[in-house]
Amino acid sequence: MSDTNLVRFRAAVAGALAQLESRREEVNDLNVFPVADGDTGDNMVLTLRAVLGELDRLQDSGEPRTIDEIGREEIVQSVARAALLGARGNSGVILSQLIRGAAEELVSRPGQLIDATLIGAALANAADRAYTSVREPAEGTILTVVREMAHKIMTDVAHSPDNPRLGPATAPSEQDATIAETLERAVIAGQDSVKRGPQLLAALREAGVVDAGGYALTIMIAGVIAALRGDDPPELDHHAPARISHPEHSSSTYRFCTNFAVTGTGLSAPRFIAPLEQLGDSVLVVGDSSTLKVHVHTDDPERATAVFTSVGEVSRLDVADMRLQVRRRDERLSDRGGARPPPRSTSTGPGGRDAERWRSSTGLVSRTCSASSACIRSTAGRR
Repeated sequence: MSDTNLVRFRAAVAGALAQLESRREEVNDLNVFPVADGDTGDNMVLTLRAVLGELDRLQDSGEPRTIDEIGREEIVQSVARAALLGARGNSGVILSQLIRGAAEELVSRPGQLIDATLIGAALANAADRAYTSVREPAEGTILTVVREMAHKIMTDVAHSPDNPRLGPATAPSEQDATIAETLERAVIAGQDSVKRGPQLLAALREAGVVDAGGYALTIMIAGVIAALRGDDPPELDHHAPARISHPEHSSSTYRFCTNFAVTGTGLSAPRFIAPLEQLGDSVLVVGDSSTLKVHVHTDDPERATAVFTSVGEVSRLDVADMRLQVRRRDERLSDRGGARPPPRSTSTGPGGRDAERWRSSTGLVSRTCSASSACIRSTAGRR
């Protein structure tokens, strides 16, 4: 986690992923907001997998390279882009923005070791990124959790009687212990924030659950702590799944969760918000001038991709039938003794080659394509 190589950073990400994988279905079963489609755990796992794969690519020379040898800007842009393109659903896109914000801060200070001060700043920047990516931020969700975790660390730093900064001679083991201690305090604050979520968001309160994304964030940070200590993660509370009697948010009036990337030049995310909101809700458009990731709940994915016909190329198209997802989720929660169904299939991977996969059991189509009506195939039961 210092300015040596990416090996320790990769280990931290792998720890987060492993811990999230271990509670993936539990996170899925909590998912009620904005739609009870039961895929928050799946979506966040995919985002972390994309980041891990990109870190492996950056180190593909076989020899560990220093952060400065790779290039700080390249690290930020590569990791952020991988998270963005690997993201699916509201939770995946928001997580990609948390990763981007944290990465920007962590590599912005050459020569400074990662310590409590920098972790607090990284989480604060991550929260800012995530909040600005959402058109109508809802409190009680992952947004609140990350903000309150950042606030806890920064408050502790401000009131610490000792200098929280680590000097250049700090041993890696001492640094890892310091980071783990800082993150553990953040996880405690995060758990408290997660438990308060139902007080802030009616959809959670009515379903008798905490926010799936916020809970998943505490799981991931616990995984990072485990990797840093080489030990078991700190104990986290388990949460009961949602009541089926209150499964849905109003966004379920739209049928298809539609995700895709757009590549071009001179792209501006705000420009596309209004046209997409005419077609649906849960609109997220994030990225930079050359790459955007789009998420929208709509009844007409074709028209959503057509918004970008004149400005760039659409790829990584991923359309999921949310009615089918909600039905499968309800069936799973009704029969807790039965085997869990497999997670929804992943979207088309990187590499630039056109590919198509159809999963009729999940109502998902994933395809790399240009923005045209030919990209969209009928999902199960579509009109």
